[in-house]
Amino acid sequence: MPSKPLFKYYLQYTKNLIDENSHIWTEPLPMKRKKSQKVEGISVSYGDYFYAVRSFLGKNEFKSITSAISQQLNQNIKPEAIQEIRIYLEKHGEFYHPARIEAHINGSSILFVLNVAISSTGKNYIKREFEILNKLNNEFSFSFIPTAYNIGEIHLKNKGLDIIMFLGEWFEGFNEFHLSQDKTDSSIKIVVWDHEKGNFFLSADETLELYSQVAMILTCYYNAETFEQIFPWHHAAGDFVIKLQKNKMEIRLITVRQYAPMFKNTNENELEGQNTNSAAYLPLEAMLVFFLNISIRNRLDRLDGIGEIVWSDNIAVEGTLKGFLKGLSKISSNKLTNTIAVNFINYISCFAKTDLLEISNSIVNTYNPMAPEISVIRQNLINHVDIVFSTIKNLSF
Repeated sequence: MPSKPLFKYYLQYTKNLIDENSHIWTEPLPMKRKKSQKVEGISVSYGDYFYAVRSFLGKNEFKSITSAISQQLNQNIKPEAIQEIRIYLEKHGEFYHPARIEAHINGSSILFVLNVAISSTGKNYIKREFEILNKLNNEFSFSFIPTAYNIGEIHLKNKGLDIIMFLGEWFEGFNEFHLSQDKTDSSIKIVVWDHEKGNFFLSADETLELYSQVAMILTCYYNAETFEQIFPWHHAAGDFVIKLQKNKMEIRLITVRQYAPMFKNTNENELEGQNTNSAAYLPLEAMLVFFLNISIRNRLDRLDGIGEIVWSDNIAVEGTLKGFLKGLSKISSNKLTNTIAVNFINYISCFAKTDLLEISNSIVNTYNPMAPEISVIRQNLINHVDIVFSTIKNLSF
């Protein structure tokens, strides 16, 4: 058995090895999701990328990966136990260039994701995300987001560039999904990018369940006391992934860029000067804003992940409400009652349609005015609020 594992390099879901003799080895790594281009004057080759990843994994006698494997297997693993490490460059995201890491031990493969940040923006995000993932996994008992194992930095001497990476949990069997046009009837549906069995469209019931689980996950990590939420998130960026096996659907959120309050909570001293009803309704007011925001964002995507901004079918509203209420039932807080879902529906039912539209417009006004989705949201917002209003009115407990 070799004292150090053998490294092999691949591009996403290909069986063909690449090495320093491959033509792509010296080609520049695309810095954006859409096309190859330099960012901030940065030019990193595929070879540079694989060298940096290998250096990170091998640093300090393979401490990062042996520690992560040991946690997964619940036993102490030493470097010599790893026969082979396969590095698959998965994709070129807006902030990261993630790799799938396969560590082979005694005929079994242990999988991880290695998020690699090259640009200044990406490096700022990756440090914060590593901290947020650890915070949320420590504070919540849910397992809808990845475990973050360790973070580190590799210096590329030939480029004078520092690259930051963190090793995290890989959700095996999960795939990216996006809105796409079904050529058979020209309708817009959700397509799952299954690289093993082939891409496929979701049925209406499956689509409803997908939107429901997305909303449920976001609600599970919502803090009703501090108003902290996971935001921003984007379907266009592939933030959520899906696994569908034997009619059982599972959704996971693979990245958390920020976790912060929607707005500042009223402190206890200020609450003393208000009547009890005002203080009691504050969590419900915040939940209303949280729900309406999710209902809007859940409908946005880019066609096939990289095309024009598209707005999903009305079924997304029903799914979002269903998932939001399910998420509320899972939240544990000494300031929330067991009837919080019913209380919320009673609360939101008191609002007229014009009230919900006004609040929704206020929410959209907080978005980046230069964001490409703004015009699409405004074109559809009145109809969207109509659907939200009618869906709530037709809800029965």
